[in-house]
Amino acid sequence: MRTDRTFAMLKPDSVEKGFIGAILEKITTSGFKIVAMKLTQMTKADAESFYDVHRERPFYLELIEYITRGPIVAAILEKENAVEDFRTLIGATNPTEAAEGTIRKLFAESIGENAVHGSDSNENAAVECTFHFSGREMF
Repeated sequence: MRTDRTFAMLKPDSVEKGFIGAILEKITTSGFKIVAMKLTQMTKADAESFYDVHRERPFYLELIEYITRGPIVAAILEKENAVEDFRTLIGATNPTEAAEGTIRKLFAESIGENAVHGSDSNENAAVECTFHFSGREMF
């Protein structure tokens, strides 16, 4: 099933390095419409809930510490085939393996500090959008 919306998060390293504008420009010039967006900071409880799927993985505690260390930009993006197209735009998790011109190739430093998150399925996009935004915050 295809959808026209996906969730995007500019992670703390992107915000700290001042890449918000450049990443948003890359997103919008790639045909995505921003239908919800906010600068916010996840609490430890928020992060544990959001990343619960990774709870048993060895990097889980580092991930929670990283994602809560500073503000993030949460956004809902709209475009035909949004999930797949955004995953293509962000590139591989490891920036050294990411395709030229992708967000992670341009702005990520490492697998751990990889600049941006994008939903990996239409089902997760719906869950992640409503996790970060109320109905009145989506347009």
